[in-house]
Amino acid sequence: MRSVANQELSEYRRPSRPDRGPARLKLIFTLDYEIHGNGEGSPLELMVSPTDRLLDLLEGFGAKLTIMADTVEILKFREYRDSSGRDDWAYGAIERQLKDAVARGHDIQLHQHPAYARAHSMTGKWALDWSEYDLARLGYERISVLVREGKDYLEGLLRPVRAGYRCHAFRSANWSMCPSADAVRVLLENGFQIDTSVFKYGFRDELVQFDYSGAESETVPWPVDASDICRRDERGELFEFPIYSEFRPIWSFISVNRFNRVIQGLIHQLPDPAPPGGEAEGAAAPVAKAGRVKNALRRGTDLLSDLFRKHAWKLDFNQCSGSQMVSALERARARHADRITDLPIVLIGHSKLFNAFNAGQLRTFLEYVASRPDDFGFGIFGNFDLERFRRPVQP
Repeated sequence: MRSVANQELSEYRRPSRPDRGPARLKLIFTLDYEIHGNGEGSPLELMVSPTDRLLDLLEGFGAKLTIMADTVEILKFREYRDSSGRDDWAYGAIERQLKDAVARGHDIQLHQHPAYARAHSMTGKWALDWSEYDLARLGYERISVLVREGKDYLEGLLRPVRAGYRCHAFRSANWSMCPSADAVRVLLENGFQIDTSVFKYGFRDELVQFDYSGAESETVPWPVDASDICRRDERGELFEFPIYSEFRPIWSFISVNRFNRVIQGLIHQLPDPAPPGGEAEGAAAPVAKAGRVKNALRRGTDLLSDLFRKHAWKLDFNQCSGSQMVSALERARARHADRITDLPIVLIGHSKLFNAFNAGQLRTFLEYVASRPDDFGFGIFGNFDLERFRRPVQP
């Protein structure tokens, strides 16, 4: 496996082109820092330990990690520790890791799973409030409370470590930024400059609902229309840095890493949409059961139709193989061959999915990026001049 990957890598070690301008594609590695979406799992095993390994791997190539810290979840872990006197959810280790990452030059930005805000602890898991799962639909007041609390927490924690630290970029849980008006308003009121929740071609109609098929770009940031995050408004003060995506047939998704993600999803399943309040009980149970049967039938029909249409393929460094990531970056380079400014390539990953096999695939990809310094580099959100994206980037 590794010898094949190295052979593929050698094909890209071409000499730099003398006519190439100084502008490069800069990779931003973003990591959603959380346990499983249904409230199960150990933070030490799913957050702290894999993130330590990932930080070490990236540093070996001069790359920086942007940890998208789920503050709603983390603050729940702290609340549990303070009320029980036991740190069963490893809040202390999480706090130390975030401080250490910033001290080492990495970045921490805001990510939020609102279903944790009113959750309660059970044996080995959290019972979440599923009525608060879709952040964009919670309304202005509720979103404002959550975002302000998360920003204040991160800045209070990390400014003593790095005086210039600021929380200025946001990712909503499950990419929930539709409808946009309330969430965009809250981000602007709290001094955010960047959102990175959107991926072009993305669509969901389940516990979370959004349609990003009409998003402005798969790569190039844009100033956001306050009423629709997918649209450009040159007067907009919030910039969308989209997660890099392509529109591809379903067989393009096949990889060992992605099978692991599917298995984890089956083990730690989310509920089907249920009545407000989360769990279906009593008189609501037959309704919920009927809903599950209906959804199962729908998923079977959808699976058949999925084979014959294209889907949003994200540049996910947990789920893609090394060669898939290399090929995607080559396609991005070709599409933006005449770029006149540095462009971000936002990759997404999850701490809970980073394992040894994934690390080997990612190493191959990092070797490829490092071998092409004229074309590619590494960065964080703060490295980019946002005003360069005020108007459409022209070749």
